[in-house]
Amino acid sequence: MTAVTLIPRPEQRRHLVVDDADPYRRGRARGEQLRTALPAAIEVYDRLFALGGLTAGQVRDDAERALDAVGAHRAGARAEIEGIADGAGVEHWRVAALNARTEILARSAAVPPGECTTVVRRGAGPAAGPLGVQTWDWHVELAAMWHTVTVRGGRHGFVGLTEDGILGKIGINSAGLALHFNILGHERDGIGGVPVHVLAAIVLEEAGSVAEAVELVRGAPLGSSGSFALFDERDAALLDLSPVGVFPVRPEDGTGTLLRTNHFLTPRPAQGEKIWLYQPDSGERRDFVRARLARTAAPAGLDDLAALLVTGPGEPPVTCLPDPAQSLGRRWASLATVGLDPATRTAHILDGTPADLGTREWRVLKA
Repeated sequence: MTAVTLIPRPEQRRHLVVDDADPYRRGRARGEQLRTALPAAIEVYDRLFALGGLTAGQVRDDAERALDAVGAHRAGARAEIEGIADGAGVEHWRVAALNARTEILARSAAVPPGECTTVVRRGAGPAAGPLGVQTWDWHVELAAMWHTVTVRGGRHGFVGLTEDGILGKIGINSAGLALHFNILGHERDGIGGVPVHVLAAIVLEEAGSVAEAVELVRGAPLGSSGSFALFDERDAALLDLSPVGVFPVRPEDGTGTLLRTNHFLTPRPAQGEKIWLYQPDSGERRDFVRARLARTAAPAGLDDLAALLVTGPGEPPVTCLPDPAQSLGRRWASLATVGLDPATRTAHILDGTPADLGTREWRVLKA
């Protein structure tokens, strides 16, 4: 497939570096770097929340409840969110709303979430470790409102990709723990627990292994759904996260391959799934990539693995391009492609779809 550029992108993608043992100061440093950019992200999310039928008062109430839940679970994470707000010169609830955007938007049927596809697979050769690649698909209106980041000062430093104002998303830490992140949908999703984006940042900062990461996730109160694909050089786990619990997913085959789109893969949360959000698309994407995996040799590197996610006309939209005929809230795009390599403690981030490989270069970040 030939790359098609329909997505407005900044001439130079921002990279933020923060390094402080104090969470509030770390957040404030991040907020200061986002001072000119953050209002635009807030404005787009205000439009999405309004499109979903949520008043400004409801959003503020949800955001403050989410911030309280974060503070009860990890006081440092709350301090970091408040530091971002203070550094950027906005109210605390505004940044809390960004971090809880998944949980707030779960109340809306008018703004369904985007689509992502993740594959974790061992590389070629008996000694080769696991590699992971995913597309991050989200509203095209937010194409300029994400950045790469290096965060140091906690137990483990980490690098990766996140949205403006949001603590974490996809990344890898200095212990070699990698985290890919997909959104799922359950009928009980909403405010009440630790937002999944905040939990991703907590895991990357605190977990030194897959086992530690799973324990951290199981110990967090959850109000909404998602999936973490967690892997290091020796171990891997794919989790269904939901308000009814955290459930491990068995690997795809004897090679330990993990494959995730946007539906539950375990029976308990699947009973309450919002099937209309993603199906049949999620199942079609998963079946398509699964068939490719079955007939494709182990990848020699991240480029080979990312090539499995390139699709074109007549194929399920693993490579997701926006439909300009659609309205706000329904123009999804693969805003970035992310590869994670535990052996080298590196995140490889492409500002574009998997089909853009060859015309765009990976940004390589070392944890």
